[in-house]
Amino acid sequence: MVYLSFPGLGIGEFALNKVAFTLPVFGGIQVRWYGIIIVLGIIAAFTYASLRAKYDEGIVFDDMLDLAIFTVIAGIVGARLYYVLTKLDEYDSFLDALKIWNGGIAIYGALIGGGIALFVTCRVKKLNFLRVFDAVAPGVMLAQAIGRWGNFFNGEAFGTTPAEGSPLYFLRMTVRQENWTSEYLAQPTFLYESVWNVVGFVIINLLYRKKKFNGQVFLMYAAWYGFGRMFIEGERTDSLYVGVFRISQVVGLLCFVAGTLLLVLGLVRAHKAKLAEGDYDSVYGKLLAVNRKNAVTDGKSEDRPEDKSEDVTGKESVDEAGASEDREDAGAAEDETSADGGSADSQGEEAAHEEEKEVSDAGTPGGPD
Repeated sequence: MVYLSFPGLGIGEFALNKVAFTLPVFGGIQVRWYGIIIVLGIIAAFTYASLRAKYDEGIVFDDMLDLAIFTVIAGIVGARLYYVLTKLDEYDSFLDALKIWNGGIAIYGALIGGGIALFVTCRVKKLNFLRVFDAVAPGVMLAQAIGRWGNFFNGEAFGTTPAEGSPLYFLRMTVRQENWTSEYLAQPTFLYESVWNVVGFVIINLLYRKKKFNGQVFLMYAAWYGFGRMFIEGERTDSLYVGVFRISQVVGLLCFVAGTLLLVLGLVRAHKAKLAEGDYDSVYGKLLAVNRKNAVTDGKSEDRPEDKSEDVTGKESVDEAGASEDREDAGAAEDETSADGGSADSQGEEAAHEEEKEVSDAGTPGGPD
């Protein structure tokens, strides 16, 4: 059991059972709220990433399912390994290090292990890993926001005692584990990180479809989460150390710096590429317009001689038609003249014949009176 209270919010002390239920096998297996909440976060991340991949990145569900299997396994291994490497003096044997049910995982280890598995699987399946990382990153942020409430049920991942009168003093909480003799006044750093992730998740989703290059969303996530974790980690009482450094705070700083620089560089390159594309389109458009203008001009030049030739040909055709008609008229006139001449000759011959007959009659001797 763990006992919590939020006096600044008017919430008195209440008890939380870390165990949700017990499975009646192998002598009883306890299923803790922490594990249930982590699983819910993984399911939420996978659901979001699959939908985003399908509708915005053109990646099918089967591919995302394959990616999830390897990524989740590698993420769990990485989370445990990260924690163990920073606490080697607490483990007597390799078997002790494998007992993850006794507690001890780190989110950055999960991100590193899962990220490596995701990259390798993308290369094997010949998927664009930047597009995949863009689809997955906001889902991971959502899972982190949900997963931090597992810390709430465990009564862990809280911060130092807040200064009275500080801006977030009203969110102060008290924590008391079963084996503690007194309660501890602390900052709810698990709540800070959960809210920070929710805000980042909303902002990134609003900007997702406006991204200028593949990998931009992932870099936004890295920079956003790294910046918040860098400050929140500084307030925690259970940080993992390497020497005198809070390792998660250092990693958060590196994520913020690297993510921001690469994000700015990517945006600048995308802007220059867009300008270059605009100049190319402008020049190409001008060249195309000039070519079209030249083509039209050449077409008009070729059309003019053809028109004149057609005019001359048409005129000659008309003249020939006219001449043919004149020849036909002349032929008809000649036929009529020939017909008239033949008729006149026939009439003349008949008149001459009659005159010869009369002369012949006059020269013949007449009969008695």
